[in-house]
Amino acid sequence: MKIIGLTGGIASGKSTVAKMLEDKGAHILDADKLAREAVEPDQPAWQEIVNWLGQSILLPDRSIDREKLGSAVFKDRRMLEKLNKIVHPWVGSRFLSLSEEIKKQDPNAILVYDIPLLIEAGMQKLVDHILLVYVPQEIQLARLQQRDGLSLSDAQMRIRAQMPIEEKKKHAHTVIDNSGTLAKTSEQVDHFWQKITDRI
Repeated sequence: MKIIGLTGGIASGKSTVAKMLEDKGAHILDADKLAREAVEPDQPAWQEIVNWLGQSILLPDRSIDREKLGSAVFKDRRMLEKLNKIVHPWVGSRFLSLSEEIKKQDPNAILVYDIPLLIEAGMQKLVDHILLVYVPQEIQLARLQQRDGLSLSDAQMRIRAQMPIEEKKKHAHTVIDNSGTLAKTSEQVDHFWQKITDRI
């Protein structure tokens, strides 16, 4: 089994690339999806967040108000670090257990860890190859504002909460430049897939 660490900045188009890889037969483990499961009502991470921030962080259905939580943690780096310390261990253990299940079913699988904070969380040691989806920061900013309906200052704050995309490039084995057309991105993914599958 080969494990690819797929990462990139917020609004860089990582999900688009993940879907292209999935269409080629890769197994995808999505950190954001697992993180959402971690904070479902009555899960241990949910309980820790409620103990920390109080009942006011909850919606009427007892789920965490993600908008309110995001607004709080992206304004304060220490709060963001604390949230990550609550959620990351649970997500990490789920990655390992799900990876074992996939390996048993398909020993030659290409498994993609879709992790926005792969490098920041020090999880690159868990993967064989780091694949970075890259766009220049000005495109990242414009796409984030358009996608999430954020003001310029809110979008800048969310981008600043992550490692700069130029810094992430230094850690990558392969970079997919997603600043052009979908067809250009698809060509790069095709080339990457050929390279990876040739080595198995």
